[in-house]
Amino acid sequence: MPTVDTMLAFTLASVVLAFAPGPDNIFVLTQSAIRGPKAGVAVTFGLATGLIVHTAAVVLGLAALIAVSELAFTILKIIGAAYLVYLAIGAFRAKPDTIEAKDAQVRGLVQYYRRGIIMNVTNPKVSIFFLAFLPQFVDASAGDTTLQMLSLALIFFIVTIIVFSSVALLAGKIGSVLMGSPRAQVLMNRIAGTIFLGLAAKLALSER
Repeated sequence: MPTVDTMLAFTLASVVLAFAPGPDNIFVLTQSAIRGPKAGVAVTFGLATGLIVHTAAVVLGLAALIAVSELAFTILKIIGAAYLVYLAIGAFRAKPDTIEAKDAQVRGLVQYYRRGIIMNVTNPKVSIFFLAFLPQFVDASAGDTTLQMLSLALIFFIVTIIVFSSVALLAGKIGSVLMGSPRAQVLMNRIAGTIFLGLAAKLALSER
């Protein structure tokens, strides 16, 4: 197990990284503003679930393959970019009368949870980030390195849920005020669509 000092340092670094503007928290913010805080929290748990996949990839060595294989990296990032374009098209085509002014219902939350998973898993840079980030806090003399990485990943998972859920709740409250206006609904969806396209372009053009 990591030492207490190591876990505290890792937790602090994780909080700073979670608050830093990036594709994941921007995604949570836009979904929360348009569909309500419950949808944003569902996306958050989806993103966190994706982190489990990336952790497994690091432990099993798959992230190392993505890091050295141009083909694997390209295929994964194209899939992720295509999904973001798909979401952007949906946002641009949404009409005011099809937008729910109230928070997402339980049945629809699965859809947002799934969006979070896909958004996170299809971003190869997350695996590369974990591959570079986790080992910095692993001490071979402190015991099983696999167990240490799993422990650190759990901390990152918890921090992500807390920080991103806070973003979702705040954005959801702001969005609920704007959703009473059809014009505001259209504007918010166009902004979200533009953001999704921007994230897609950034992912598609990213390099290892």
